[in-house]
Amino acid sequence: MSLFLATLLVGLTLLLLGAALVADTSIVRSLLRDFPRSATASYVFFGGAAVWFLSRVAVLSPADFGQFRTQLFIGFAVVAVLAFFYVAEFLAVRGLAALILLAAGPLLDSAYTLYEIPSRLFMVSAVYAALTAALVLGAQPYRLRDAIQWVQRVPGRSRRVGSAFVAYGLLLVGVAFTY
Repeated sequence: MSLFLATLLVGLTLLLLGAALVADTSIVRSLLRDFPRSATASYVFFGGAAVWFLSRVAVLSPADFGQFRTQLFIGFAVVAVLAFFYVAEFLAVRGLAALILLAAGPLLDSAYTLYEIPSRLFMVSAVYAALTAALVLGAQPYRLRDAIQWVQRVPGRSRRVGSAFVAYGLLLVGVAFTY
């Protein structure tokens, strides 16, 4: 993945999330409030993370326990399926956290060793902030529910938080076109 594409994707993601928060419609508020315990979101986010992770396990090299890739693939696939039955609470949040962790690799790789481009740090900073949030939410998924409640508690707070995301997203989109 190129640095341009990585920066553009992160910027557009922030723009999309920020625009939803700025809109602050009843639909957006309802979707956000229901997200942590949504079965549909669990299938989309955790299912997507499981498929992505299993596709990475399927191509492990011998240096990365590749000689056991079939056993690892089967074991992780069973764990992923069982998670839907035995750990369904906040599974959407865990899936989102896993997707962020998986996506961070290619995004950060695109900026690796490009020291002559200091503006890459805008994208890298956003990715590291998302990684930090993913680690916290993966361990304590109820914190996303609390954060959503905090954002929605005071009128106008959602718009302010969304505006910050939109502003940083616009910055990243602008920076992407300077490479």
